[in-house]
Amino acid sequence: MTMKMEKLHLTSEWDKTFPKSDTVDHEKIEFINRYGVTLAADLYRPKGAVDEKLTAIVVSGPFGAVKEQSSGLYAQELAERGFLTIAFDPSFTGESGGFPRNVASLDINTEDFSAAVDYLSTRADVDPERVGILGICGWGGMAVNAAANDPRIKATVASTMYDISRVNANGYFDADDSKEARNAVRRQLCAQRTKDYKEGEYALAGGLPDVLRKMRRSMSKITGPIVTSSPT
Repeated sequence: MTMKMEKLHLTSEWDKTFPKSDTVDHEKIEFINRYGVTLAADLYRPKGAVDEKLTAIVVSGPFGAVKEQSSGLYAQELAERGFLTIAFDPSFTGESGGFPRNVASLDINTEDFSAAVDYLSTRADVDPERVGILGICGWGGMAVNAAANDPRIKATVASTMYDISRVNANGYFDADDSKEARNAVRRQLCAQRTKDYKEGEYALAGGLPDVLRKMRRSMSKITGPIVTSSPT
């Protein structure tokens, strides 16, 4: 069966929240995962690395973020140190494909890391025996999960401040550490599934309060214009 990629609309200009390095080459790439979702990524390669197989690192996270933010900065910094890196938008997020939008799935997002390894392992300028992954914040758990299943991943880093699996089970600071609390969350989520299907649309879980625009105006008077990149 032939893999069929979605048509993605990728930004061609530099649109990151950090400055472009003058010692690193950058390009946009696409690859597909085993769920049929086409992923968008930024590839960073040290300038002057010609005719050699490089050690490669896959970077993604934090939870809900996009590659124009911290994962891209991590990737570019690592490329300055001699690695070939890619920072990708997870399935359903940013420039990557998939529907519904702006959702997370532990199994699909774990697969996203392995799909990135698929891509890197077939590049002529990558040593397939020297591929690692780096998960930031909430994506640290996805990275560890991928490494447990995929022996092609030779090194794994989880740059995270908390255990996302524990948070989902027990709540922040173990505030819901009881069987009753966990079952209440399960009932709530399943009731929302029924409501979503009935109404024909997916409800979003919410996010930051709508004060960013006012904060940007206040901060710009002090620091100058602030550049941000939205997860959506």
